[in-house]
Amino acid sequence: MSDKKTIRIVKKGENKRPVVKPKANTARETARDMVGTVTNWVTEFQQKRRVETANALRLLSKTPRGSEA
Repeated sequence: MSDKKTIRIVKKGENKRPVVKPKANTARETARDMVGTVTNWVTEFQQKRRVETANALRLLSKTPRGSEA
């Protein structure tokens, strides 16, 4: 079996390989992230309002009305 091996010559002042920088997010990915963040904020706000409304209705249902007293 004759295996041919490749020989790589590195010169003294030469860099081995250029460092590849990771790609920055594309505009579409950035927009998707922003939309997701805002959507989460809106969902949290709506849930908070629902809880506050439910607590207010529960509190109002327990207090007697002036005309019934």
